[in-house]
Amino acid sequence: MTFKTTSYLSVLAIFFINQFVIAQEIPLEKIKGQIDNYKKDIRGPYKSIQWFCKDGTIRGPKDPCPDAIGGIQHATYKDAVITLGKSNHIYLGQILAYTDKTDFWDASKNHSRLKQYQLGKYLARIDDGWINRKGQYYRGAIQIEDEEEWGVDFYRWLLAKDDILLKNYYLILQSLKDVPHKGDDDVSQLMRTQSKVISDQYTKFMDLRVKIHSNPETEDIDKTISFKKDNISKLTPGLIKKFDELIITMEKFHKPVDLQAILAKAGKLSTAGPVTNVIKRYAQDNNTGDAKKLTEETALLLLNIRKNITKESKSSQRLLLLDIANQLQTIIFKTAALWEPNSLDEQLTKVYALAMATAGSGSIELWEWEAVKETLQPKQEMAITLGELKQKLETARSVVEWSAAMVKATYQDVVNLYTAFEPDAYSFIDDRIRSSTALQLGKTVGDLGIFIAKESSLSNKVMDLSNQSSIRGLNPGYAYGELVVVTGNPEAIEVSSNKIYIFERAPADLKPVAGIATVSEGNLVSHVQLLARNLGIPNAALSDENLKDLIAFNGKKVFYAVSNSGTVILKDENQMTAGEKALFAKKVRKEDKIEVPISEIRLEQSKIINLRDVDAKDSGKLCGPKAANLGQLKLLFPDKVVEGFVIPFGIFRTHMDQEMPGQNKSYWKFLIQMFEEADQKRAQDISEQEVENFQLRQLEILRAAIKTMPLKAEFLSEINNSFQSIFGKSIGNVPVFLRSDTNMEDLKDFTGAGLNLTIFNAVEKEKIIQGIRDVWASPYTERSFKWRQKYLLNPENVFPSILVIPTVDVDFSGVLITKGISSGNEDDLTIAFSRGAGGAVDGQAAESYLIGTNGTAYLLSPSREPYHNVLPATGGTGKQVATFEKPILTKNHISEIYELAGTIRKTLAKKTKSNYKGAYDIELGFKNDTLWLFQVRPFVENKNALGSEYLQSITPKIDIKKQIPLNTKR
Repeated sequence: MTFKTTSYLSVLAIFFINQFVIAQEIPLEKIKGQIDNYKKDIRGPYKSIQWFCKDGTIRGPKDPCPDAIGGIQHATYKDAVITLGKSNHIYLGQILAYTDKTDFWDASKNHSRLKQYQLGKYLARIDDGWINRKGQYYRGAIQIEDEEEWGVDFYRWLLAKDDILLKNYYLILQSLKDVPHKGDDDVSQLMRTQSKVISDQYTKFMDLRVKIHSNPETEDIDKTISFKKDNISKLTPGLIKKFDELIITMEKFHKPVDLQAILAKAGKLSTAGPVTNVIKRYAQDNNTGDAKKLTEETALLLLNIRKNITKESKSSQRLLLLDIANQLQTIIFKTAALWEPNSLDEQLTKVYALAMATAGSGSIELWEWEAVKETLQPKQEMAITLGELKQKLETARSVVEWSAAMVKATYQDVVNLYTAFEPDAYSFIDDRIRSSTALQLGKTVGDLGIFIAKESSLSNKVMDLSNQSSIRGLNPGYAYGELVVVTGNPEAIEVSSNKIYIFERAPADLKPVAGIATVSEGNLVSHVQLLARNLGIPNAALSDENLKDLIAFNGKKVFYAVSNSGTVILKDENQMTAGEKALFAKKVRKEDKIEVPISEIRLEQSKIINLRDVDAKDSGKLCGPKAANLGQLKLLFPDKVVEGFVIPFGIFRTHMDQEMPGQNKSYWKFLIQMFEEADQKRAQDISEQEVENFQLRQLEILRAAIKTMPLKAEFLSEINNSFQSIFGKSIGNVPVFLRSDTNMEDLKDFTGAGLNLTIFNAVEKEKIIQGIRDVWASPYTERSFKWRQKYLLNPENVFPSILVIPTVDVDFSGVLITKGISSGNEDDLTIAFSRGAGGAVDGQAAESYLIGTNGTAYLLSPSREPYHNVLPATGGTGKQVATFEKPILTKNHISEIYELAGTIRKTLAKKTKSNYKGAYDIELGFKNDTLWLFQVRPFVENKNALGSEYLQSITPKIDIKKQIPLNTKR
């Protein structure tokens, strides 16, 4: 198995559609057909109703189990439904009483069946029963009392396990809203789905629906009643009924908070329970008319329950506590909307309370809350500086993002699976986000952002979006082009270098673009982020809501800029100033491109080299910088770098001199002539697009030929000998990485990160030999060619060497930048780590920290990747499920990284006799708490973007020491 990337730690980003399904026997089109048929079938996905007796016998619908035996009645599944579960792990119309508890928890498939059950319930709510559109009237198919009894039994079984509860607190709490267990209905969830159904059928209701979803208030009831009255002549009887049902639900939701239901549940708790008395006092003492106090007290209790739930030994009591926790979330959802802060101090207090509630609800982990709690805690002082206020805003905004990311990490795999055959499934995640305390937190943080923007004269100007405080720039730069808003799978999009893209997350193999913005920024040190930073491509992060709002501008020509301070401008081309238009009036001068140095390249070296025999001075001469710098690290840190060997440029060049089949010329001559013909076409005024298409066609021919190129006998013999002498085992018995290492990487002004191929964890001799050919061919892929063609003067003089090193199946791995990327401080450090191998550099939502000069680490973001890569000794890659209840890095790991960075800063330039004074980009990992180094390279930023006069002009000066009284009116 091979993966396209440049990094030892990197693997292709994988969408988790059918993540662990070995083979999808039933194609999507057939599944779509099944869904349509079930919607029309009076029995839906069910075959017949039977009695299931406790002695194992099955009886007809009119032949009940004898009282002495007992049993339950429910439907059986159609044969095709059963087959779909076996072949595709897709479970439709699940009847709980018919399901084994372990199968339903579905731990080996990341709880897919439970999540599918929740998604199925959601689809039924928004689509008139969905696959049970007619089957919902199939009497006796599902017995709710049996479902509830099963649900209670399931949760008592599940909650008896501490580790499951601690690792899956958010999922379990959410599941209680959907799995029948004699608990309470989620009225807010019902209100949202009813309003969505109406707006989908009657689009004029959309504005009110958005209001109900985003900021539900009592006044919405009267507005809905008036809307129904004003539009009654245009409404069908079915819609009128739906309006009546929605109004009843809204009245129920907006009833004054009644704590008696919580008190009643508390009465069922053991008097010796860890929080029983706290819950009783809460229910007895709180004045439900005081929105501020009730929100604060509810948030505190919600967090208290989460922290203490495993101290309750009985699973039945734990179930009661979780039901209370869900009721508390509903209370916060209501009361937070009624709390209107009248001062800055109160605004910060509200942010703190809602962030605490987010932790209590499981949307962020407890250790994440501890990392931000101190920053968010209101000050007991008279005033606060603008700098401190900005830090609170950034931290609170992060909590909102982490909370939304928790929903996606939990449900995205199943949503992707279902969206492929049922598009309505796509809105499930948005529904879950809007049902959480993060909705109210996001609104409160947005209000705080507006206040700070006014105080600092710092504001985004992004079209006419309503909430722009959630948008922040990541890399400075400016661009002009067509705006493309991508709401689905980014991997399927063919990008253009003159367009600006808005993604939910950036593709793993992003080709050149004019500008990008993403909901999921991944992390600051992924290959995509580094390329954007290196090449001055404007890059920003925004919210899901912002992305949806920008869909209205899809296809328009826009101007896009990110300032050095992170402010963002996005506007229609008609609003561009003369100065902004002038930025694009000049053609890029040829001198702005970079030349790959080849004057000192040593192509005569045609023997394999031991990694111990190369160092930094060999970069660009014998081999690329990966091998040269890793050899240097091997000298400096012999115990932290693996053994390895290098296939130098010369061996590649020698093989390229062989005759290319069917061309009557060598591979090398074919390549050179392609560039010569391209120049001739340009001289004939043939368009650059036609020239590029010609080159890409020729490169495709060359690449295919290199992939089948014969390898010389003496070279093959050398490979066998190198495995035995350096790794101590013959080829085929050592899993290895084959890392592409070209002379186009890590140039002074061009990083080249992630453009070429690495063969991951290959074991078999045939895969290793073929891997060498594939790595040699990779610089001639469309993506690699387009990047270097755009930025290099002599792209024909690109030579690949190959670094061969044994696999280290790291527990976690990541990137260290010896600079504070977010702070801009040269003395700080930035680190990003993911579980397993390669996630951080490939753009996953990694655990990231800013480490100050004193070694203190500040959490920038936690990991939100539900799967991580493993590298088995048998070769290839695998996936394992991850949970987030513990951080990836301990204090000891961070301390070791901090010390390593100090050593590299002091010694690397000196040992290599280099005058380089900039930051380094270092890839590393831990296996059994042992640190391993895999790469060091210069950290390249785009100095033109950083120093642009225009970007300086849109970067306001901020007085971070400005004092703002905390009693300032809001």
